[in-house]
Amino acid sequence: MLPCPFKMLFGFDCLGCGFQRAFFLLFQGEFLAAFKMYPALYSWLLFLVILAFHFLDKSKNYKKPLWIFGIINLLFMFGGYYYKHFYI
Repeated sequence: MLPCPFKMLFGFDCLGCGFQRAFFLLFQGEFLAAFKMYPALYSWLLFLVILAFHFLDKSKNYKKPLWIFGIINLLFMFGGYYYKHFYI
């Protein structure tokens, strides 16, 4: 796994810490474990799919869905970060 530069510099987890491990768990078929490791994983993947459509399909406007899924993703990131640091 690649080390987190934010964690090495500041000494605590960033909002993206756990993404790599959750991504590997997802490829191993451990869907619930991946969600527990990084709750924003699935919203990130949806966001990346819509971002790919935005760049590949110029016939439609994907700005509004990008904003919506970006905000949903941020909510999952902050919620997972809060849960991981204050309830586990």
